[in-house]
Amino acid sequence: MITKRLELIFQTAGGGRLRISVTDPREDLTPAEVETAMNTIIAKNIFSSKTGDATAIYGARIVSRETTDLITA
Repeated sequence: MITKRLELIFQTAGGGRLRISVTDPREDLTPAEVETAMNTIIAKNIFSSKTGDATAIYGARIVSRETTDLITA
């Protein structure tokens, strides 16, 4: 089984990183759409972390993972 997730990575006010994962992103998702969403998250101060509020976009990526079950219940 192959699973995918979108990782949104932000720089925080305290110099750390905040990572938000979204499972099963749309196949036709564009970089512009992701950037717009991330800028909205920053502007509206939607998420915070131990190192502070998200202040800048650090990066975004789609991570694919393949899992093969050897034994199932």
